[in-house]
Amino acid sequence: MPKVRVGDVNIYYEIKGEGNPLVMIMGLAGNLDWWDPKMISEFSKHFKLILFDNRGAGRSDMGQKPFSIKLFADDTVGLMDALGISKANVLGFSMGGMIAQELVLNYPERVEKLVLCSTFCGARRGVLPPPQPVPLDDLAENPRKVMEFMAKTIFTEEFINNNPQAFEDMIQRMLKAPITKEAFIQQFYAIMQFDTHDRLPQIKVPTLIVHGKKDILLPVENATILASTIPNAKLIILEKSGHGLAEEIDKAIAAIIDFLRGG
Repeated sequence: MPKVRVGDVNIYYEIKGEGNPLVMIMGLAGNLDWWDPKMISEFSKHFKLILFDNRGAGRSDMGQKPFSIKLFADDTVGLMDALGISKANVLGFSMGGMIAQELVLNYPERVEKLVLCSTFCGARRGVLPPPQPVPLDDLAENPRKVMEFMAKTIFTEEFINNNPQAFEDMIQRMLKAPITKEAFIQQFYAIMQFDTHDRLPQIKVPTLIVHGKKDILLPVENATILASTIPNAKLIILEKSGHGLAEEIDKAIAAIIDFLRGG
């Protein structure tokens, strides 16, 4: 399995496709297996995709450093350095969108265009959902129970009822290399300490924000906050979609490709 040393950890990564590089950053608890296969298939026709597991997730090492969104951004740039990528388009989903914000704010010269999917600017100025504790104690002995719980927050109930196989396929991808309880807690704590709101006007690269109106993890108001604070950001709200955008994945894919290719 391809791994590369980045600072104090070994990062697992995969490269798919050819063309201008597109670094894709996954969210809380997730790894590169969690990406929608259709998204990867279509993006790889136009871009060289850099997919990887964040520190502590999937097949990447956890390391000894306290987790922070800034540390994840540093890891991402370290991976780019190790792969000889001086500048890339960057797409972040959920927590990955938070990492992408820190990346462009701290390393603006490394980002060509920025895509923020289903994310927010931090708890201080963002909109949080009602608390819904994740059954983390079951991660070791019954990971499927936890992944089913998480998958139900990614998709709308209507999508799950109408697409049971897609729901099952997602759970199977989630079970390939599930996160540990310790790493999940550290990632969640990093999210709760994250805050970019007051720095967002510093983002000067072209930015696209994509969010589902039926997102129950990060309510759609967060997309409006980002779009109104990042200069000249383009906002796309998918009316039927939840957090994972699966309900209108074709629209999301087309919009992102059009944006990244200059549309």
